[in-house]
Amino acid sequence: MSDSAQIVLRFLLYVDLMLLFGIALFGLYSLKGQERISGGVLPFRSLLVGAAIVGGALSVIGMLLMVSAMSGESDLGELRPHMEMMVFEMDAGMAWMIRITMLSVVALAVLCNTRASAPGLWVAAIAGAIALASLAWSGHGAMDEGVWHFTADILHLLAAGAWLGALVAFFWMSRDNRLQSEKHIRLLARAVTRFESVGALIVLVITITGVVNYLYIAGPSIDAVLPGTYGVLLLIKVALFAGMLVLAALNRLHWGPLLQHSLREGQYRVAANTLRCSMKIELAAGLLIVGLVAWLGTLSPQVDEL
Repeated sequence: MSDSAQIVLRFLLYVDLMLLFGIALFGLYSLKGQERISGGVLPFRSLLVGAAIVGGALSVIGMLLMVSAMSGESDLGELRPHMEMMVFEMDAGMAWMIRITMLSVVALAVLCNTRASAPGLWVAAIAGAIALASLAWSGHGAMDEGVWHFTADILHLLAAGAWLGALVAFFWMSRDNRLQSEKHIRLLARAVTRFESVGALIVLVITITGVVNYLYIAGPSIDAVLPGTYGVLLLIKVALFAGMLVLAALNRLHWGPLLQHSLREGQYRVAANTLRCSMKIELAAGLLIVGLVAWLGTLSPQVDEL
């Protein structure tokens, strides 16, 4: 498998599993009662089942490509014994099996719960969290013998998934046709307010685990990695994350309160559109960061050179 194909596949899988976990979690802490039913505010059923199916397909493709690259075989029949060895005898194969199982659980739970209400969201959030955490077995943390780097990797993934899922949910809730209704705008304003404490926790976890991961991977000095591709990509990632923090702070301290005030005044269109624009930029930055994470996961800071 070429490096570019590996990066693209990792990016798609990261985004898919982050959205699966993050959107389900968003429905639990930001919405209530009838709002959690699929189609009431968000199309949970189609989003979660679709993400589970896509995640399963991407996982199967990734496993086939990885086994083919490791064995040198391209025929599916010849790949079978190598697949069995990978799945049943290696940690990466065990993580893959857990991921496929959890994605199946999500799809079945949401499909059986026809309205995709709270019970279905709980199952999707828990199983989605396990599926997302399984990606840590292909990261730098799995290479260390201790548990702290690996644990930090998992927490980093979960926090990032919660943030990305919330951004997509806010983007969906702030579509043009939704901004024509005061009822939907009030719901959006309330969801933004509810996200404040969750968002603060997400930022704290991402920051702490990001620092821990860097210290384990490259040590306390930036000089050792800065001349290489890894260091440059890492700096771009940090800059984008800082930009997201600025936008998140503006949403929390300025645009969110302004929308609440505008609703009381009855002139809310401008504030709603401004908040929507801010979230679109934040979402774009988040996707770029995930792309950089997918790339960084294929690089080694110790040997990489520009």
